[in-house]
Amino acid sequence: MKILHTSDWHIGRALYGRKRYEEFECFLDWLLECMKVQGIQALLVSGDVFDNGTPSNRALELYYRFLCRCAGAGCRHVIITAGNHDSPSLLNAPREVLRYLNVHVVGCMAESAEDEVVVVHGADGTPELIVCAVPYLRDRDIRRAEAGETFEDKGRKLVDGIRDHYQRVGQAAAARRCELGGGIPIVAMGHLFTAGGRTVEGDGVRELYVGTLGQVGGDVFPDCIDYLALGHLHTAQKVTGSEYRRYSGSPIPMSFGEAGQRKVVIAVNLGEAGVSMEEIAVPCFQRLATVRGDWNRIVERINAMKREAASVWLDVVYEGDEVLGDLQERLRECIHGTPLEILRTRNMRLVERTMRPMDTDETLDDLDENEVFSRCLAAHGVPEDQRGELFSTFRQAVASVHEDDAREER
Repeated sequence: MKILHTSDWHIGRALYGRKRYEEFECFLDWLLECMKVQGIQALLVSGDVFDNGTPSNRALELYYRFLCRCAGAGCRHVIITAGNHDSPSLLNAPREVLRYLNVHVVGCMAESAEDEVVVVHGADGTPELIVCAVPYLRDRDIRRAEAGETFEDKGRKLVDGIRDHYQRVGQAAAARRCELGGGIPIVAMGHLFTAGGRTVEGDGVRELYVGTLGQVGGDVFPDCIDYLALGHLHTAQKVTGSEYRRYSGSPIPMSFGEAGQRKVVIAVNLGEAGVSMEEIAVPCFQRLATVRGDWNRIVERINAMKREAASVWLDVVYEGDEVLGDLQERLRECIHGTPLEILRTRNMRLVERTMRPMDTDETLDDLDENEVFSRCLAAHGVPEDQRGELFSTFRQAVASVHEDDAREER
């Protein structure tokens, strides 16, 4: 049987206020064609289907339309497990209906380990694959809190709970294989952070972990599995160097930090000769780029992109010695009439000047937008009698941005 491993779609995610539904739609269309060309019989989606627990109507439409089209692409089975960004109840709600489309959904830890074991049958009804469909395991599901426990106690109990759950599901899968007879391969799914896993700035993963809390070693997974299909980390990678234990990574870059990554889905061939994998590169549907340096360097890079006449979303980092108070205006003029779009601008000289009077341990993350704006006014020497009106205009602009985001999500 040939399966396809993917995860971390994050449908509905925005990048600095820019909606990305067109990218998600292009990816799902490409994925259908990929399954058809590759002869994929089962698709495994290892968590974080959506970017949050209350996806917009458009995000839901993309998801359900894709599932309805899978059978037409030759994919007979789809197994979906929830990630930490997903709402377990939202994913689980239509699962009885989706089962008629051979879409199997596990949104939360089941009461019985057997309920997380999915048997996949071939066209002739013969069982060909057993899947341990383990969703994201939440702390409250697997660890009992006790008064006086230390940080180390909490971490140890959390890892022990994850290990115990995987072992029980693995045992249930092995028992099911004995009942069915024959050497049916076993694949496990999961959504977690394995020790040594690689993350990048802005991927939304690294911020979830303090020290080693929630990180597990490769020994938590049962020995009976032939392939481990993980989600949660956005960089495609092997677990402890094993060819048979992998993160597929996110299919599109979720941040500017991921812009240079090669995005993939993983085709897994489970046959009599053993297990073999192939990484299939996902096309870039929207180019992202970070432009940094002094003003001349930034202009040089932007002019080079203009000549390419391609749509590029930019993260501009000004690092010149000269303090440019009109950086935004200069950049707008520079890209006017081009397919380039600047999503984020960081004026490091202005930040340095604004942060200088602050305590050395204070960072921008410690401030809200009003405090940052106030310090910018002070750094530029704006007279006190002008600040009130500027603050009023600033607050209206912020409120308008929030209202636009809320309206687009409805």
